[in-house]
Amino acid sequence: MTMPVTLEETVPVPLLRRVAARVAVAAASLLIRLPPRRLRKVLRTARVGARPATEEAALKARQAVVAVSVRCAGQGCLQRSVAVALLCRIGRRWPDWCTGVRTEPFRAHAWVEVDGVPVGEREDIRYFHKVMAVQAKR
Repeated sequence: MTMPVTLEETVPVPLLRRVAARVAVAAASLLIRLPPRRLRKVLRTARVGARPATEEAALKARQAVVAVSVRCAGQGCLQRSVAVALLCRIGRRWPDWCTGVRTEPFRAHAWVEVDGVPVGEREDIRYFHKVMAVQAKR
């Protein structure tokens, strides 16, 4: 069974930001292969010393990640969310990184949020039960 995938729209991103986004996407592609407990530990370590991200910073990071990666612009929510968090971290910020599930229909999803507000999500996140999160230190 195939499912149609609609890619997110991209916006122009400056060259230096594109390079940083590619680094974050590449690092995320490696990190998402880790077991969930290890991934959470790595992300907790990465957030050390970072200030909480603003919604604007997280959205710009998401836009940059989506602009440089077709996978992140489509169904790759785990890689996208990790890459967004890492790109924010390059800027010395950290959003809340979250994963969750819903039961009807069953779906798993990963996203970033700021102050409890999902950033750039098309899905209605309120139907997802958070399973794991690495929150910004406030």
